[in-house]
Amino acid sequence: METGGLLIRLLRPSDIPAAMRLKEAAGWNQTEQDWRNLLEVEPEGCFALECDGVLASTATAVCYGAELAWIGMVLTAPEFRGRGFARRLMQHTLEFLHRRGVAWIKLDATDMGRPLYLQLGFQDEAPIERWALESSDHRNAPPALPADFLLDEALDREAFGADRGQVLRRLAGWEAVSLPGQGYALARPGSKALHFGPCVCRTPEAARLLLEYFLARHPGRPVFWDLLPGNQAALRLAQELGFHPRRRLVRMVLPGAAGAPPLIRNDNLVYAIAGFEYG
Repeated sequence: METGGLLIRLLRPSDIPAAMRLKEAAGWNQTEQDWRNLLEVEPEGCFALECDGVLASTATAVCYGAELAWIGMVLTAPEFRGRGFARRLMQHTLEFLHRRGVAWIKLDATDMGRPLYLQLGFQDEAPIERWALESSDHRNAPPALPADFLLDEALDREAFGADRGQVLRRLAGWEAVSLPGQGYALARPGSKALHFGPCVCRTPEAARLLLEYFLARHPGRPVFWDLLPGNQAALRLAQELGFHPRRRLVRMVLPGAAGAPPLIRNDNLVYAIAGFEYG
């Protein structure tokens, strides 16, 4: 779609260097591999807005079947802000999701983005927070855990409310660990800090063991951990292990289809989200 020097099109792998510049300007933690993951998981849901041939804005949408879609990476280069580009791209993304027939649409909103999302009909669902550990001092040997990673998809669906197995199996390619019957955790590199998450567990004890495993494997590294403060056990664990709150966002939701059945989730099982771009 092209109007007046503006072009909305699919994001391409060749756009990743320019997309990284938008990401760096916002101070976010994603890497080039994160962009590649999004393009490979949902190639028809990653969008770019060009202004006179320059990548000015991006948005991505990951569909978890027909039940849920997650919008992320809504970025505009500083020199193009204030011109309505994010609104145009969001409207384009929502039209794509409506054509897909997705029942529910969610995103994690920054303070900058929230007013636009409210205007587009999103409603606040829950706060979400990034906690940070400046340098892990967990220098003991990692706890002995099963070598084979087992993704408990039934447990994850109970926690998240939709099937995200495809995304989790891709994210598990870097570092993943599980406790059969109790839960799992993943971690991946970031441009500023190791990203811990997602982590879904039945008990705080299991979550602690999995987190300590990762911290022991990466001594001296800064770590980001995105959690739902409504899970008080996750909040206490973050405090006990020396993490501190870094930033606060708002999880927002929009019905994608009239009469969509409620999306049942259990935030008390979610000790870390997958990321603001995945949910």
